[in-house]
Formats: sequence, C-alpha cells, structure tokens
Amino acid sequence: MASNHMAEAERMARRAREAARKLALTDTATRNRALAEISARLMADCDKIVAASEQDVAGGRQAGLSAAMLDRLMLNRPRVEAMARSVDEIAALPDPVGEIIEAWDRPGGLHIERVRVPLGVVLIIYESRPNVTTDAAALCLKSANATILRGGKEAIRANGAVYRTIQSALASAGLPADSVQLVETTDHEFVNALLRQERWIDVVVPRGGEGLIRAVVDNSRIPVIKHYKGVCHVYVDEFADLGMAEEIVINAKCQRPGVCNAMETLLVHRAHAGEYLANLLSKLASLGVEIRGCERTCAVFSSAKPATKADWYAEYLDLILAVRVVDSIEEAMEHIAKYGSAHTDAIVTEDASRAEQFVRGVDSASVMVNASTRLSDGGVFGLGAEVGISTDKLHARGPMGIRDLTTYKYVVRGRGALRT
Repeated sequence: MASNHMAEAERMARRAREAARKLALTDTATRNRALAEISARLMADCDKIVAASEQDVAGGRQAGLSAAMLDRLMLNRPRVEAMARSVDEIAALPDPVGEIIEAWDRPGGLHIERVRVPLGVVLIIYESRPNVTTDAAALCLKSANATILRGGKEAIRANGAVYRTIQSALASAGLPADSVQLVETTDHEFVNALLRQERWIDVVVPRGGEGLIRAVVDNSRIPVIKHYKGVCHVYVDEFADLGMAEEIVINAKCQRPGVCNAMETLLVHRAHAGEYLANLLSKLASLGVEIRGCERTCAVFSSAKPATKADWYAEYLDLILAVRVVDSIEEAMEHIAKYGSAHTDAIVTEDASRAEQFVRGVDSASVMVNASTRLSDGGVFGLGAEVGISTDKLHARGPMGIRDLTTYKYVVRGRGALRT
C-alpha cells in the first residue's frame, strides 16, 4: 500500500477525531441548527444536485448498470425533497446524547449513572445511493459523531454536490468542517488505508453488495457493523388473507426491487399452490418479474424457470423471484433458517398463533406480520433515517438510528469516596 495513502488516511482520521471531541461538547440546539441548515440548503441547491446525478446516471447507463441499479443511483427533485424531509425528521428526534440510561446508589455515598455518549468517529462506506450521504451525515451529527463518508464511484458527482451543500451548512452553523468528510478518490487502496486507522476511527458501517461488505470485513482493523445480503422472504401461510397476501407480495418484490429489503424468495403453503399461485405469479410476470420456481411451482406456472440451489441463496436486487411451495409453517421457517440472511422476513396469516410461532422461530433483524418487507426501514420505524441495516447482534441490529450511534459511559459521583 502506498505510504502517501496511509499518511493521508491518518490525517483525515485524526481530523475527524478532533472534530468528534468538539462535537461531544455541543448542545442539542447547535446540532439541530446545523441540520436545519442542511435541509434548507438541499432545497436551495436542488437543481445542482439533480444535474450532478443526471451525469452519474448517464455514466451508469454507459457502464451497463441494470435498471434497478440506475434507480438506486438517481436523484430527482422529489427524492431531494425526501432527503430534506428526512434531515428535518432526524432533527426533530430526541437527542440521545447525555441520556441517563439508569442510575443507582451504592454504600459509601457513591451515585452511579450509565450515560449515553457518542461512538466518536464513524466511517461509512456505501454504494450507489447518494441519499445515504445526507442520511448518514445527519444521523451522525444529531448523535454528535464525526463521520467519514466514502460513496461509490458511480455516484461521485451527486455525492460531491451533496457534500458541498453539507459543508456550507456546517460553516453557517459554526460546527467543525471535519465533522463530515467525504473521500473523493475512487482508489480502493485509500479505503484500505482508512480501514487501518483503528486508533482514530471507532466503527465502520458498510452499505452495499456482499462483495463490498466482505472486502471491508477482510481488510478492517476497526469493528464493522454489517449485513452481507438481504435475502428477504415472504411466507403465505395456509390461513392467509389471500387478497392481502397478493398486495404484500407484489409490493415486497416490485415497489423497488434494487434495495436490500425487497423480497427475493416467496414461500407459499401447499394449500394455495393451485389456481391462486398461478394467478399471483402471472400478475408478477406481467410486472416484469422473472420467476424461478421449485418443481411444484413450475407445475402450476409453465413460464417459471426451474430454480437451482443458488437461487435460494440469491440476493437478486432485480425483478427476479425465487418461489417455493412448502407443506407447513415449520418447513417455511427451516427454509428461511437455511437460506436466509437474517435481514427481514414476513408471514401473511390470519392465525395469531401461527404469527407468534413465526415471530419466535425466525431469527432475523426484522420480522414482519402481515406487512411488506419493504417497510423494514429506519424512516418507516420512526428513526428519521438509518445509517445502515445490521444483521449482526452486537452492537446494533436492524435499521440503525441515532441511538445505535451511541454507546455509554459510567459516571460515578462521590464525596471523597475511597476503596478500603
């Protein structure tokens, strides 16, 4: 690795650490003022941001990116407006920093508090979606963390435009410019240099495809909060409301197929494996979905391609769906346990005991009952946005909001207390 990469990465990380120290001393009003400035300036700079995104999309089209990936890449006015609203929602959330999680007294006059504090410096590495730039910056600022952002090369123009907007807002609010830094080189070796800055960076959150996340985990000396894949399932139970099930299935697959909470595998109880399944798959096919099915699926829907073992593990991020007919809820849960990624899985059922069995038996970060997997999202959950979705169990799980960007310290108060 080039020594200049290591030196520059260390300088960037050290500046972030210094900014984090200053942010830890700021009050809620100051940080909220910065967020309000970001929101306002996003709208003021909307045309510039959209123009930059259009250049990225044109480049992605030339590079042969899929329609779903181009959709992830694209910013238009409604999406920039949504980014601004998300920043406003984050600003409106209660400030977690300084919250006393619990407190108690001990013999000898000790008063002990467990107090919520920022993580410090957060490195966020992400692909395609330039809205992550504002979501991540806003969540980190609200929780008094400094952040280093490294977006994908395919969105470099839009990310740069959004970053310049954020920088102008920080200056206006009087916060350190290094509170939010953007890596503007596309050299992967520079990222690897950052991943070795364990003295200055506290945690890494990668967002993107499995290849990116595995590369980060393999190269990082810093703790990584991750999800490798979003292999999300919807199980249509024997006792499902079939009209509801159809709406959920179509939404989970088609509403935005290129994101990690889109359904990739449909599991259907054998009770519905005749005319209902055939009609459902026909509707999906009419929406452009390619069906890859088990033998029983292919028997009722002749346009289905036979599914391979690889299809059950696949995160397509596209209009492709694996479909399997199962004999029981237990078989559905066994399938999810074997092939799933512990991201988001759903059951459609009117039987409360079946729903409870599924909730208890499926070990995923989000388990949905009679709801689309697409609803597994920080904004939907009331978190304002998310810095990522974790399938880990430590330190955070599921959509990560501002509380997940904090840890705690013990504050112990006494009056000359000594240990004897």
